[in-house]
Amino acid sequence: QVQLQESGPGLVKPSQTLSLTCTVSGGSITTNDYYWNWIRQPPGKGLEWIGYITYSGSTYYSPSLKSRTSISRDTSKNQFTLQLSSVTPEDTAVYYCAQYGYKYFNYWGQGTQVTVSS
Repeated sequence: QVQLQESGPGLVKPSQTLSLTCTVSGGSITTNDYYWNWIRQPPGKGLEWIGYITYSGSTYYSPSLKSRTSISRDTSKNQFTLQLSSVTPEDTAVYYCAQYGYKYFNYWGQGTQVTVSS
């Protein structure tokens, strides 16, 4: 059973960089054919896909967030990290990490609330 756990600050000031880490257990982030995603849900809105890093370390980002987004990984810790720069209050959301493979989002973290406020 794969488990994902998000961690990071719950409060970020405007213009700063949001940084979250997803720690994966029960499976390796280098296992073939799995993609490791970041997804968010702003208050009162639907889910918004942010981007992913693949089992081989390639990345792909949502076009609307690409200029501010970076996803990286630490294979020795079995973790992957989201950095979102120049945040505004519109980046306030619950942020999730999730594993995608074989056409499904198979496993999700429980989500972490991030509020952007001065």
